Amino acid sequence: MESKYTALMQIAAKPDICFTEGQGSYLYDRDGNAWLDFVQGWAVNTLGHSPEPVAQAICAQSRRLINPSPAFYNDQALQLANRLTTLSGMDQVFFANSGAEANEGAIKLARKWGQKHRKGAWKIITFHNGFHGRTLATMSATGKPAFEPLFNPKVPGFTKVPYGDLEAVAAAIDEQTVAILLEPIQGEAGVIPASSDFLQGLRALADRQGLLLMLDEVQTGIGRTGNLFCYQQHAIEPDVVTLGKGLGGGVPIAALMAKQHACCFEYGDQGGTFNGNPLVCAAALAVLEQVTTQGFLEQVNAASSYLSDRLMALSTRYDMGPVRGTGLLLALETGSLDAPAIVKQALELGLLINAPRPHTLRLMPSLTVSNGEIDRMAELLDAAIQRSLA
Repeated sequence: MESKYTALMQIAAKPDICFTEGQGSYLYDRDGNAWLDFVQGWAVNTLGHSPEPVAQAICAQSRRLINPSPAFYNDQALQLANRLTTLSGMDQVFFANSGAEANEGAIKLARKWGQKHRKGAWKIITFHNGFHGRTLATMSATGKPAFEPLFNPKVPGFTKVPYGDLEAVAAAIDEQTVAILLEPIQGEAGVIPASSDFLQGLRALADRQGLLLMLDEVQTGIGRTGNLFCYQQHAIEPDVVTLGKGLGGGVPIAALMAKQHACCFEYGDQGGTFNGNPLVCAAALAVLEQVTTQGFLEQVNAASSYLSDRLMALSTRYDMGPVRGTGLLLALETGSLDAPAIVKQALELGLLINAPRPHTLRLMPSLTVSNGEIDRMAELLDAAIQRSLA
């Protein structure tokens, strides 16, 4: 490791690249070298790198008010809360700083609700290979096998069942169960979508059993799947929804949203020094303004179709597997090919993609990605595959 990096705690293997600028679909280092970015901060940069509407909103708000303290209302948080509840059909919002923190809040909300309405019930059903964050509670809720030996003892109370198995969910419910928590598309598992039948079955099961249905839309929300919220594709309404990543377009903000019947926090139950500060709320309002512009989501779906076609052409050429996902959260199964090796070759060629599994590539470009940028990605990915085979 070079000495210039040693002041940072080493929590992941990172390439010897230091990015200094970004614009749209491209990142640049200090020497001006460019990388076409189809990761975008792990589906964070909704409008690409350094989008002008977000930059203008942050600049203007920074001159007005940055943080008056969470002990007071601020106009940006109120506007954002009203906008989100109108768009989502939820009734109330708690703002946080990360998706993990929003999910942590959802866990706390469910347990509080269980104390008030289900005789102290506190267990939450989650799913194998699900991912909900890196706090101790959200790691405990996560079904990622690599997390199992870490930081034990974990927070108890999470019953994990196979994703997509409605009978297993029903069998796991007992008198201490209070909620079901899942991603509508499991991102870290390799972009595994839940079916409408499964999600609608969960909604019906939760209603029959008197449980909360909580959807983690940290990765799928804010237009990523071609709808503003992924659950809108499945004709259901959850009781609780969490948002993060794309909400701020690169700025750290997240949201815990809930229906009125699930809102039971009392004074002192939840909080946070930076939560809902006007700077990040102004950025999120700018993102929502763009994403809800007429025709924006139609363009996301058109780009999704174009990207899927280019990936399928590569799959056919190299005898790989299917393309999965919705909107601009897509995965390509690489068959027998080594996905991390392809990612490494792509990096050397100037393309950023992700391999969440040994034989899966994940692509999460900006929602403003152009067909020309998709074509360039396909060219670079083709070359990366050839180099990995060589």
